[in-house]
Amino acid sequence: MDPLPGTVFDPLPHRLLREEPVARVRLRHGEGHAWLVTRYEHVKQIAADPRMSRALTVGRPVTSMTPHTLAPAGGVGRADPPEHTRLRRLIAPTFGRRRMRALRDHTREQAAELARRTAQAGPPADLAETFIGPLSSTVVAELLGVPAADLDRVEQWRAGILSSDTTAAEGEAVKKEIAGYFADLARQRADRPVDDLLSELAGARETGGLSTRELVSTAVMLTLNGLDAVRNIVATMVYVLLTHPEETARLRADPRRLPLAVDELLRYIPQRNGVGMPRIATADIEVGGVTIREGEAVYVFYPAANRDPTVYTDPDRLDLERNEAPNLAFGHGVHYCAGAQLARMEAEVMLETLLDRFPRLATAVPPEQIAWRTGTVNRGPVTLPVTW
Repeated sequence: MDPLPGTVFDPLPHRLLREEPVARVRLRHGEGHAWLVTRYEHVKQIAADPRMSRALTVGRPVTSMTPHTLAPAGGVGRADPPEHTRLRRLIAPTFGRRRMRALRDHTREQAAELARRTAQAGPPADLAETFIGPLSSTVVAELLGVPAADLDRVEQWRAGILSSDTTAAEGEAVKKEIAGYFADLARQRADRPVDDLLSELAGARETGGLSTRELVSTAVMLTLNGLDAVRNIVATMVYVLLTHPEETARLRADPRRLPLAVDELLRYIPQRNGVGMPRIATADIEVGGVTIREGEAVYVFYPAANRDPTVYTDPDRLDLERNEAPNLAFGHGVHYCAGAQLARMEAEVMLETLLDRFPRLATAVPPEQIAWRTGTVNRGPVTLPVTW
């Protein structure tokens, strides 16, 4: 699956969704083949099946989009119950609804200040650089406990680890650096805890509820995913709104519909240039009339499931008033994204702020001239030049 510009949907999974929803594939790196599942109900079935293991992918050269494994071993992303359940319980309060409600007001204040500075500097402006990127980085850093002075270094690590062009050796070197950084930071938090996730994880390690490897792996995954995913998702959302002016005008006329609009944007946006993390079948499993054998690797492709014509009416059309099946942008089952509430809250606050502060917001260049990221797993604009 090659990187594509804008929100153009990759033709291969689009075709497989309709013609071969459970297909054998070989990706750019790794060994052998894997199954790729694209239909909505099949994706939910695989994602929720306890016989599908993430833990068994550790140390296995499954065919993949990158030469290195994105999610570190020992973390919540590559664990199965009961270890996964234990790790999720530790981080759940940080990303729960109560914490997000408290964080929303603070995020609104930060968004308003960044919007004020952007407006004061005058058009044109790169929203990815002046508004979306800084706000998403600050919120994630504050919530997880990364010092502001370290954000540039963490951003460099993020770019390296999430690049599909990084070699296996380079990827391992970056991961070693990141692990050392978070291990040191956790030791500091154990001595001087504050109100952030890293302090809570460090406390759990001190009482024996978490190993150092689990702490580091979980912190790395949440920080890097939080920094990369929110920036790209929201920047792409703004791009979509600016290239669908009629839909956006209806949203401006009734801002109360913003949460529903965010749901549709999450469904519509193809967020990845790849297929995510694999699972290994621990038994023979039938899905869509196909038997996946014990030991075989399986990928689910959530963006394709979000375009399933058997679930969504005219699925390739953006409809900000759509109210159909829940989207799978944040996954499904036990590995449903821990930071989903955070990402949704940030998206709502940023879009709310931009729609209110810049009623004439428009792209500063023709949309086709906006550059999109290549050689990376997650999709999004490199820059988002706008005027108002």
